[in-house]
Amino acid sequence: MLVLEDGTRYEGRGYGALGRTLGEAVFATGMTGYQETLTDPSYAGQIVLMTAPHIGNTGMNDADMESKRIWVAGFAVREPARIVSNFRSQRSLDDDLAENGVVGISGIDTRAVTRHLRSAGAMRAGIFSGADASLSAPEQLDLVRGGADMRGLNLSSVVSTPEQYTIPAQGERIGSVAVLDLGVKTSTLNYLAERGFDVVVLPETAAADDIMALQPSALFYSNGPGDPAASDQHVDLLRTVLRNDVPYFGICFGNQLLGRALGYGTYKLPFGHRGINQPVLDRATGRVEITAHNHGFAVDAPLDEVSESAAGFGRVEVSHYDLNDNVVEGLNCLDIPAFSVQYHPESAAGPHDANYLFDRFRDMVVARQQKEGN
Repeated sequence: MLVLEDGTRYEGRGYGALGRTLGEAVFATGMTGYQETLTDPSYAGQIVLMTAPHIGNTGMNDADMESKRIWVAGFAVREPARIVSNFRSQRSLDDDLAENGVVGISGIDTRAVTRHLRSAGAMRAGIFSGADASLSAPEQLDLVRGGADMRGLNLSSVVSTPEQYTIPAQGERIGSVAVLDLGVKTSTLNYLAERGFDVVVLPETAAADDIMALQPSALFYSNGPGDPAASDQHVDLLRTVLRNDVPYFGICFGNQLLGRALGYGTYKLPFGHRGINQPVLDRATGRVEITAHNHGFAVDAPLDEVSESAAGFGRVEVSHYDLNDNVVEGLNCLDIPAFSVQYHPESAAGPHDANYLFDRFRDMVVARQQKEGN
């Protein structure tokens, strides 16, 4: 049984592990890329519903893992594949869910649930199977309503690396980038290394002194779960590093934290953006990019004007926005070397339209190095 906090109930079949799980119910609109979704740390604490009806066709493999484990709190699909059919597959999705203890549900109309969440908004939910399916409806609803609310929730410590580690640059080395791991994906780190950076990945507990001691060429904030309003320490850290004139690039959660560091507010979206088919306008080029998203919060900044940072970082413009609902999807600082986007340029999974942003980051760092050399 899938139970939403407004009392709505959907009966299906047990899928993956049996038992009970609680989290925020959200929907992802991608027709493919379920493995990347499941292993994206940004989905920690969330029960993900796939709107595509047939899931699991291509199985699971080691190469497409975006982290070391599955992070979703629960998983809901309409029709799980009975047979895995792909030459890269090493095991089935169902087996991976069970091995990782992920409680799921199948056989429900996930598009009907999606339409409900689009109208009522993302909300707390629970999946109950096995012995927990026999709990009474009031008991199940009480458990759901007693679950954590994503507002005000800090999950960085849950998903971050416990220890610092380094991925060496590939090809010509241009410098090093300090990556604050707030839930970073493997593809992101690989793309940074391919641009000539020694990638030094730091736990979310790192202090400004720790970063400055590395003398990095740049700072990068990753994607991650939770409410950006609950990450004051990461905002203060970013402000300190920006005042030391270190170039900065942030994605997803890193965009929201840059917004806060600049003095803007953040807010929770009614049902968020999740999936690999979100249209975003790049205002500098006029090009529409189809992008991969996973965010339930957004930055509150003026779309149609250059504004002044209330925190003293100069002029800021909104560089990208979502064409579906005009949500801010990118920030560009005009007086300091810093920019960010709200989506996933590493395209794991998803289209490669935004992959150029890693090149833009590299070019910004190289330009800064040349300026300092002169």
